[in-house]
Amino acid sequence: MNNTYNWYSQLIKPKWAPPSYLFGPVWTVLYVLIFASFGTVFYKTFTKQIPWIVALPFILNLIFNFAFTTIQFGLKNNLLAAVDILLVLGTLVWAMWAIYPYVKWIAYIQTPYLLWVAFATVLQLTMTYLNR
Repeated sequence: MNNTYNWYSQLIKPKWAPPSYLFGPVWTVLYVLIFASFGTVFYKTFTKQIPWIVALPFILNLIFNFAFTTIQFGLKNNLLAAVDILLVLGTLVWAMWAIYPYVKWIAYIQTPYLLWVAFATVLQLTMTYLNR
C-alpha cells in the first residue's frame, strides 16, 4: 500500500488535479447511486421487465470500473488505465442511452457519475501524457 502511495504521489499531475482525500467521499456517494440504479436494472432484467441487452452496458461498466483500480494502482500502468477509463466512460454513456426508453430516472441518476467519469477521463489522459 505504501509503495502504491509513493508511486502515485510521484506522478506528474496537472495543477487542476483534485487532492487525493477527495476521491473517497466522491466515490462513496457515486457507489450509492450506482448500487441503487444498477441494482434496479439487474432486478428488472432478471424479472424480464427489460431486455437483457439493456443490462449489458451496465455489466461492462462495472467490470471496467472495478478493473481501473487494479490497473492503475496494482499494475501501475497509466496507459492501460487510460484505455480502461475510456471504456468506463463509453459504457456509461451506452448504459444511459440503453435504459432511457425503459426507466428514465436511472438514466438521470447517472449524471453525477457521468460528470465525475468525464472529469476522471480527462485527468487520466492528462496524467498519462505528462508521465509518458
